[in-house]
Amino acid sequence: MSEHDVRVEPSPKRVRAFLGGVPVFDTTRARLVWEVPYYPQYYVPGSDVRADLVPTGRTKTSRSRGVGHLHTVRVGGAEAVEAATTYDESPVEALRGLVRFKFGELDAWFEEDEQIYTHPRSPYTRVDILPTSRHVVVEAGGVRIAESARASVLFETGLPPRYYLPQPDVRMDLLQGSDHVTQCPYKGRAVHWSVNAGTEVLADAAWSYPMPLPESIRIAGLVSFYPSKVDVIVDGVMLPVR
Repeated sequence: MSEHDVRVEPSPKRVRAFLGGVPVFDTTRARLVWEVPYYPQYYVPGSDVRADLVPTGRTKTSRSRGVGHLHTVRVGGAEAVEAATTYDESPVEALRGLVRFKFGELDAWFEEDEQIYTHPRSPYTRVDILPTSRHVVVEAGGVRIAESARASVLFETGLPPRYYLPQPDVRMDLLQGSDHVTQCPYKGRAVHWSVNAGTEVLADAAWSYPMPLPESIRIAGLVSFYPSKVDVIVDGVMLPVR
């Protein structure tokens, strides 16, 4: 799949989204649409939409999908401005009659009865978490932040391996709590720490999943570090910055 291709596949899951506590749509006929190669979005048949879609008169053009017409979503007294797009004249025939909702503009999304975050989960992405006895060292500014021979390494399709260390093997006294929070559709909600590396503080250089999603429970409470912000050394070899 190139940058400008679109791939469309049916999803067998029941998919729902809510705004103001009221269902915007409820469907078992959603389509997974790869607008970019990295992850999909859900598109929903217009007949399965329960909210009012109010045309704004505004459009946006995609090189691959054509002209998209923007709509404000209104349901139960709540609204999300320009949160829905239709491509009824799209050169991609499979997109006609479907509605694309901005994921972050709706309050909550569910696959079956489990809430999902950030974007839909790709059926082609796998997460493997394996214990490892590799010697992992984390340093910054000449200060050793962590050292462990009992880390877990997380392999996620399309991404570099990430090493997660038990907190007893981390100098937690050198970590400062941060307000920065991220969401992953495969792992859940991550909290972050900044690292006090002697003469400087490296913002949001470490993260952890206190209560990960069930498929990632093996990294619960473990700490990982961004190789772009600190030196992560595995068996004497520094990980590349990515």
